Amino acid sequence: MSPKMRLQLAVNRSTFALRQWVAHPVIRVALLFIVCCVLLLLYRHYSLFSSYDQGIFNQIFWNSLHGRFFESSLSSGLSAEVTLQGAIPLVSYRHLGQHFNPIFLLWLPFYALLPFPETLSVLQVLLVAAAGLVLYVLARQSLPPKLSAAIAISFYGANAVVGPTLGNFHDYNALPLLLFSLLLAMEKRWWIFFWVLALLVLSVREDAGVPLLSVGIYLVISRRHWRVGVGLFALAVAYILLLTNLVMPAFSPDVSQRMIVERFGQYTGEKAASPVEAIGAMLAQPGQLLAELFSRFPKKLYYLFDQSLPLALVPLISADAWLLAAFPLLELLLMKGETPLAINIRYATLVVPGFFYGAILWWSKHPTAFKPRIQRIWSVCLALSLLFTVTSNPNRTLSFLVPDSIRPWVYLPLTQQIPHAAQARSVMAQIPAQASVAATTPLVPPLSGRRAIVRFPHSTQFRNEALQAENVDYIVADLWQFQQYQPAFRLDLDLLQASVTAINQLLQTQTYGIQTFQDNVVLLQRNVPTRSELAAQWLEFTKQLPTSKP
Repeated sequence: MSPKMRLQLAVNRSTFALRQWVAHPVIRVALLFIVCCVLLLLYRHYSLFSSYDQGIFNQIFWNSLHGRFFESSLSSGLSAEVTLQGAIPLVSYRHLGQHFNPIFLLWLPFYALLPFPETLSVLQVLLVAAAGLVLYVLARQSLPPKLSAAIAISFYGANAVVGPTLGNFHDYNALPLLLFSLLLAMEKRWWIFFWVLALLVLSVREDAGVPLLSVGIYLVISRRHWRVGVGLFALAVAYILLLTNLVMPAFSPDVSQRMIVERFGQYTGEKAASPVEAIGAMLAQPGQLLAELFSRFPKKLYYLFDQSLPLALVPLISADAWLLAAFPLLELLLMKGETPLAINIRYATLVVPGFFYGAILWWSKHPTAFKPRIQRIWSVCLALSLLFTVTSNPNRTLSFLVPDSIRPWVYLPLTQQIPHAAQARSVMAQIPAQASVAATTPLVPPLSGRRAIVRFPHSTQFRNEALQAENVDYIVADLWQFQQYQPAFRLDLDLLQASVTAINQLLQTQTYGIQTFQDNVVLLQRNVPTRSELAAQWLEFTKQLPTSKP
């Protein structure tokens, strides 16, 4: 055979293999997931529906790219020093005091190629999509192809997967990929790879070791690899305690003064406490612990239903699934507030790997149960999961499709979102790239690639590297979005009124002057007077605002 014919044969084989690969149902669903999520998130960014966390993480990556690793004035705005003690946000504040995310250094080269907020969202989608592919390979270790494909496809339709993905970039996004890979390494007995992945899981966030506790307990109780389980459990406990009690407090006191109080303050008397002290307070109050565990019981029951629905509720009858998700579930169920039980928020990601691997284990013990009738029921459950995801309008990503409120009616169609976004972006384009800025939440992400940015109306100042307070150069406020949502949402009304009040005070003191006011987006510049026609427009606008709260 001639070299040319051998080359042609190799090309034909490669083409055939590629076609087979693309024809695989899991690959097709993964590609569909990537395309849909990326398009929705890009639209979300363009229409200015990304919010504060997207800005925080973009600024962290932007600063890290410039050698100022993990620094963020936006993250400083959420620190205990600012929220509890009234300090001014600091540009050199390190986010590691709030959340310890060294894994971000692995994503930094990806961000360096395209240093924009949208890049982080694309990265998030790719990480989640890759997790589904690894899940399929993991399922194939003990299940037939069709059943494995059903589990992987269910992953892409799970509300707890789609909802958080269609939101701001979050620090749990790599957790399913890493945990599924770790479990696959365990199945293959690739122990070096297993321990490397365990360390990567721990690097995701300070509490990412919580799912590893469940994996460790599962390995011990199931007696599959009990020595590995003991080692994994000990590693996770040691890492979490060392990190939250010694390492993170070296950056800032946020763990004890803010995080513990916000999540578990009901056990500590709403007082600052270290994680060890908080755990001790819980164990000393078993009655309150049980009361908290079963409080809001209908909501917690629905949460479990929502988590297991895409898997036809199999995790609810799988002892392995309960064991593998035990510690993440316990953490969420014992937290106070509504956020931990929100299926569209990042916390839901903690439960996903345990439930899905638990379902794999259940099906491996009941292979004959995968009958046509069960398959039909499973399809209905998956369809319901997708329907619930869409109708819940995760993180307002689908506001162009789904009303945000029925009574009173709040709906923002494309014909309103797109023109307004164009107007708002033309206003932001007038701000120099190096200027310091205070911006309302919808405008924070697109402006976050800079050294000094704070959230308006909470602050108009920042502290520089010398710890000296400075007024920002520009203030930009998008009051249009607050106006649209204020009839149904108290927070938006409060922010609208607070923003207008703050702007009026700044204009009265002549600290800032209005430079642009279009489509209810106002741009102010420091030490520059307001033109008379803009002052008249602003006065007319303020007269039309609601003065009473619903």
